[in-house]
Amino acid sequence: MGANIARRLADLGYPIAAVYDPHENLATSLAVELGSLAAKSLPEVTAASDVIFTVVTDDAAMRGIFTGEDSLLKGAAGKLFINCATVSPGAHEAAAEAAAAAGATTLAASMASSITQARQGTLYLMVGGDPEVFEKWEPLLKAISSSLRFAGPVGNAAKIKALVNMVMNINTAGLAEGLGLGAALGLDLQILKEVFSQTGANSRVLETDGDDMITREHDCFFSASHAAKDSGIANALAAAAGVAVPLSHATEAQYRKMINLSLGELDKSGVAELTFPNRAGATL
Repeated sequence: MGANIARRLADLGYPIAAVYDPHENLATSLAVELGSLAAKSLPEVTAASDVIFTVVTDDAAMRGIFTGEDSLLKGAAGKLFINCATVSPGAHEAAAEAAAAAGATTLAASMASSITQARQGTLYLMVGGDPEVFEKWEPLLKAISSSLRFAGPVGNAAKIKALVNMVMNINTAGLAEGLGLGAALGLDLQILKEVFSQTGANSRVLETDGDDMITREHDCFFSASHAAKDSGIANALAAAAGVAVPLSHATEAQYRKMINLSLGELDKSGVAELTFPNRAGATL
């Protein structure tokens, strides 16, 4: 996601000063493509840049880039961090507090989109932070998005994103069960999918994942392991709010099962491997 945001900004004439990835070969390849510095450390990124986009995998990674002597916050006074990762609201808030203490500003820009949209500049962004900072940098955010929503304080963007992914994951797991049961009953799955699309069974994931579930094309755009993480974030928020979310807990359990079966790096559509008959993970 980060690489394709960088490519989009470069297409529009924004200079990409530096790129960084723990896997140095990825950063080096992208740097050559974009004519930028392949930074060897996080402080190098900050030193070279005015605006730093971050996209990391989880809360631990978020803490890692914003804490310690060799974090992004070394020499960060006057810089802006736009944090795009799907992590807990608390992780976004902690990063914003640490950045403020270092004299930097922060926006949380949660992305309800995938790789293709990042490359095309059509992300759906939910942004949290100071309204004045958002207004100042709104043109830059519009350059990478087709839908842009200001959500209020930093943590709100992450809360909304958690709920988006909670419902998406439930829909995905439900579709896998419907199509899997249809296969077990000997139904024509293309007819079943068409009927779903014209009735109350319709959903966005039917369009994006339905055929992939049937044909077992699970090239990764959004991994099952990330789906498990994101459902877990939503479930933790629900527990804190005292709200029962049994469907979300069941969905998280399905994605955790995929991880346990070494299927966690399949796309989330791979949850169908647990529901279609005669597939490795399909058990009662």
